[in-house]
Amino acid sequence: MQITDVRVRKVTKDGKMKAVVSITFDNEFVVHDIKVIEGDKGLFIAMPSRKSGDGEYRDIAHPISSETREKIQKVILEKYKEASEASETEANAGAEAAEA
Repeated sequence: MQITDVRVRKVTKDGKMKAVVSITFDNEFVVHDIKVIEGDKGLFIAMPSRKSGDGEYRDIAHPISSETREKIQKVILEKYKEASEASETEANAGAEAAEA
């Protein structure tokens, strides 16, 4: 199974959640609402989840093995960093244009 697309939507409000991501596998299956979270030890992903009747959150979709989770997390965090760098570059270019 190959990751064929990753779409990052950065979150603009302050908080621990930095982005919401959709990831496509083999151009055939997509998982929406994966969250990029800023934790005490750095960025990590949280799979889509919902609140159960007992008040706990349970993943709706998730990888079975830790290797697959690590692979997905690595790709998502790389794309998130690329998106962050691109938005910083755009912001800097806009600031320079405003000063001119």
